[in-house]
Amino acid sequence: MTTLWDTTGSEVVKALSAERRAAGALAFGLALTLVAVVDEKHVSEAEGAATLAASAHPCRLLIVVRRQIESPHPRLDAEVSIGGRLGPGEAVVMRMSGRLALHAESVVLPLLAPDAPVVTWWHDEPPTRIAYDPLGVFADRRVTDVTAATEPLSALFQRAADFAPGDTDLSWTRLTPWRTLLAAAFDTVTDTPDSAVITSGRANPSAQLFAGWLKNKLGIPVTVEEVGTRPDVTKVTVSFGESELAIARTDSRTATISRSGYPDRVLPLPGRGVGELLAEELRRLDDDEVFGEALGTWSGLQNLGTRSPHREHIWRDPMDKSGTVTSTAPSSDEAKAAQAEATQTEAAKAEPPQAGATKAGATKAGATQGGATSSVGGTPTVGRSGSTARPERPKAGGA
Repeated sequence: MTTLWDTTGSEVVKALSAERRAAGALAFGLALTLVAVVDEKHVSEAEGAATLAASAHPCRLLIVVRRQIESPHPRLDAEVSIGGRLGPGEAVVMRMSGRLALHAESVVLPLLAPDAPVVTWWHDEPPTRIAYDPLGVFADRRVTDVTAATEPLSALFQRAADFAPGDTDLSWTRLTPWRTLLAAAFDTVTDTPDSAVITSGRANPSAQLFAGWLKNKLGIPVTVEEVGTRPDVTKVTVSFGESELAIARTDSRTATISRSGYPDRVLPLPGRGVGELLAEELRRLDDDEVFGEALGTWSGLQNLGTRSPHREHIWRDPMDKSGTVTSTAPSSDEAKAAQAEATQTEAAKAEPPQAGATKAGATKAGATQGGATSSVGGTPTVGRSGSTARPERPKAGGA
């Protein structure tokens, strides 16, 4: 390992080359470059998660630590290693102070692995607009986590407003086990669903994306019940007129699947850390189209997948107080109101349901007590084959 104090970007490049020669490997089979952006107080968490992800996917790991931006003296300290504490691959930790932290790309660009995709991951609160951060502009895929924001639902709405193909969020990745179990349960279902209810903690972006996914795939109204103190999704119930299919988490590792007329089954539903979530996202380097559909359905912003994947950097000096740039995202309550308004508009345009159709969703929503609810509405839609669409099996990588 080589440690450089108060150095330059060119010295870091030379140190990385020297470490590769010393390791006896002039060429590594690198699949990608992972750029992790984090502040000083969360460096240990980011290093642990990135190391776990890098151990599953050969990559060049570049950790950018932005600190003391207000300092009048720009400074770069770096740690370069191969096969060290950050895993078996190549790793560079760069602590940038002063104005240099605003131009991190000048140090990072020469360190990118040649002819390899670039994935940028923000471990802390994501930028208001990714185009403000050049580390996200040159990336092929961009991974955020809105749960780190002060208002997660507001941040999720902003991710929809700022969406471009190649974006994803770890609140979506957390749903992969749930979507897998639900899609597998539908393999033996022949009835037509008419409503769904998702139970979770308050202001849970994963629950909202789950609702958007179900509505997009099934074309049914979906209600999110915010009850209890657990921050994650705890239960999903799909109604089929007189019967129900439910998946409920029993502990941190298992869930129970209940279906009317059948015995209950216990299946694995393990909780996962950030490193495992990040490793899942690195399995695929193409656009996550299903995430864009779920995000667009929840937010009411349609055709997100047709936007241009290319971004142009927008320079914004955070130290310039003459003109404050504010987020275009509404507050959590405003996000819910905007999403509900989009739902009502869509429902008004929809065709009325067939005569005699069961309104289990409306009955269930009206009888719910003890928690706040939000709804992603709509009426059942008929697929091209003439039957109601069902949830698709998730692709590898949580799509």
